[in-house]
Amino acid sequence: MKRVAALILMGSAAACTEQPPTRIDGSSADSFAATTAAARRELPVADRLVFDGAIATVPARRYADTDPSATARATFGGLTAAEVVRSERQRSTGRM
Repeated sequence: MKRVAALILMGSAAACTEQPPTRIDGSSADSFAATTAAARRELPVADRLVFDGAIATVPARRYADTDPSATARATFGGLTAAEVVRSERQRSTGRM
């Protein structure tokens, strides 16, 4: 009986291991949409607005941008949601 309990405990501990954060994949529009949505879900609610703003405003940062979607994919590809939020907060420091 103790052996079964130990196995159950070990199994549940293994199931609770922390997954690495989702990295945004900018290789295509579909993968970008899927990975940004997954990465956003990993953020605390308070950071989601900052994340959404960063993703939405990248194309507006370049006036002559002919493909804003590609710019967003290139800008955020490889980053985690937390890195996007941190970068956006650093970028916006001093604005007002």
